[in-house]
Amino acid sequence: MDKRAVKAWIMYDWANSAYATTVLAAVLPVFYASVAAATVDKDTAASYLAYTHSIGMLCVALLTPLLGTLADLSGRKGNFLRVFTITGVVATLGFSAIGEGDWLLASALLVLSTIGFAGGNTFYDAMLPDLVPAERRDMVSSKGYAYGYIGGGLLLAINLLMIQQPGWFGLPDTLAGTRLAFVSVALWWLMFSIPIFRHAPRRPASPELPASWTGYAKVGVRRLRQTFGQIRRFPQLLRMLVAFWFFNDGINTIILMATIYGTSIGIGTSDLMLALLLTQFIGFPCTLLLGAWAQRWGAKQVLIVSLSVYICIVILGYFMTQALHFYILAGLVGVVQGISQSTARSLFSNLMPAGRTGEYFGFVNVTGKFASIFGPFVFGYVGQITGSTRWGILSLIFFFAAGIVMLLIVNVQRGIRDAGLADQEEQERIRGMNIAGKATGVPFTH
Repeated sequence: MDKRAVKAWIMYDWANSAYATTVLAAVLPVFYASVAAATVDKDTAASYLAYTHSIGMLCVALLTPLLGTLADLSGRKGNFLRVFTITGVVATLGFSAIGEGDWLLASALLVLSTIGFAGGNTFYDAMLPDLVPAERRDMVSSKGYAYGYIGGGLLLAINLLMIQQPGWFGLPDTLAGTRLAFVSVALWWLMFSIPIFRHAPRRPASPELPASWTGYAKVGVRRLRQTFGQIRRFPQLLRMLVAFWFFNDGINTIILMATIYGTSIGIGTSDLMLALLLTQFIGFPCTLLLGAWAQRWGAKQVLIVSLSVYICIVILGYFMTQALHFYILAGLVGVVQGISQSTARSLFSNLMPAGRTGEYFGFVNVTGKFASIFGPFVFGYVGQITGSTRWGILSLIFFFAAGIVMLLIVNVQRGIRDAGLADQEEQERIRGMNIAGKATGVPFTH
């Protein structure tokens, strides 16, 4: 195990979490409505932003399975991660130049930054099996999320001060503080990504590695088609995937709708932002602690417990009436959010053939993105027909309960054996190609 590579991998979560907290969650929605789309009414601005998020995630959904396949063929996931990261960094930097009424440019930059952020995470997640053995993945995955909480939380705290107290930083007004926040996120993301750029793990290239981009596309499409057909060979992975569709939809809906829900019941903006910070800093120690428990007791068991806590959060959210209640719920989310995502990532990595993690994580991300439309839709529809967002938040119980039920029928040990057998078959196939190549005088030499 290359310790430098593992530390670099963990540091990337520290790096790109700044984008998730400052840009996606806290600053960009307000900036988009008040500056970029200031020339249109608020409802239209909100619609434009929603459409932009949808377009960005659709682009990611279409790109990542193919690119994940190509990363597996070349054995160089780090190269693809670098391209996506730089794309996200440049787009984030571009937000600082947005003027009043530039909503179309802001939308284009958001699509690019979404592709950079979410696309890069596909290759980042797929590196985990290349870095550490199966018995260490729960802990290392948890450390990544934990450090992400601290990195994202620290920069968010600084950025909120820039925006709310611009004079402390020698800035003329709040808008200048907002622009500087975008610049700081871009520099933070780039600077702390340098270690993984230098130490990203590499696997041997596949014998199918083509000599041209056209060949890449053909082989990538062929292997992607095979993925859809072959995933049935891994029934435990398929069960885990269905469970993930449910509970991840519930988690994402809570992340996306928490601020709107809090506002609808009268909680102030300052309390909402402070609660977001609370989530980040509680998430760090809890993710590390529960990651150690997952390594000892099993990722599946800890994941089921964390999803049970989410059910309690949803029920308590239904009865929430004041800011104190929101702080308590934010703290509970901080306890379980990181560990639920990190254990899901490590479980997936154990159930996938090690030589095709880029391809399969691309498949997971694509199907997960499409599945994620249902949680917000159910939240909004139930709230609309009942006339209360409280019933909307309560409806999310279904997603967590369904995820738990599916997890209960996942046999992790059998799934690990299935993935290991598939890896052995692939190695034997490659050996056979090498022997055939030597016999014809054209050995495989990648």
